[in-house]
Amino acid sequence: MQYLVLQERIIGAKDWATLLFVFCFAVVAVNKSVFEARFAEFIKLGFSDKYTKIYKDTSNLLSWFTISFFFVQVISYSFLLQFVLSYFGLVKAGGISFIQLFTVVAFFILAKFLIEKIIATAFSIEEFSEQFNLHKVNYRAYIGLLLLPINVILFYNIAPTRILLYLILAIIIAATVISYLVSLRIYQKLILAKLFYFILYLCALEIAPYYFMYYWFTNS
Repeated sequence: MQYLVLQERIIGAKDWATLLFVFCFAVVAVNKSVFEARFAEFIKLGFSDKYTKIYKDTSNLLSWFTISFFFVQVISYSFLLQFVLSYFGLVKAGGISFIQLFTVVAFFILAKFLIEKIIATAFSIEEFSEQFNLHKVNYRAYIGLLLLPINVILFYNIAPTRILLYLILAIIIAATVISYLVSLRIYQKLILAKLFYFILYLCALEIAPYYFMYYWFTNS
């Protein structure tokens, strides 16, 4: 007589990350199929500004293409932030810490976006703010997309070293600075017309939030 022995399936510690990576790649695949022409221009964003010229209307901020890639970028940045913080012993890598970091990153981006809109209205620079925000959103989504396979490699294959993490962070910072310089070149007429307000806008919303974020992480 045979007895059927049931054994509890132990879910692997990395299953949560696998589901997130599958979700991200599924979003990329759907966007590639549904928005074929737009996606083809989007992946050239690193060396061509044709995408920003074609999709410069601010209504694109609320399009499915942009919103879906927002989740991809937040997931990518959260994974990278977890790698950095866990390397220095500030957090313990895992699903709980990832949820916390995901919440912080998403809240930071959305809160910054809403505050920018309020201040832009107060300074009467709504046109510039909307165009500038769209430009930043596009480049952040592009960097998040490029980070996705890097996160997969780091998560499943190798333990990130300090040099590797610094190199990745340096590349991201350099890409961000370049995107800002491109924005300044494109919208220089709008900036020069309201230079004083732009300097206040830059100091209050493009420098101070990152400084306070750094201060909070290093002192928490």
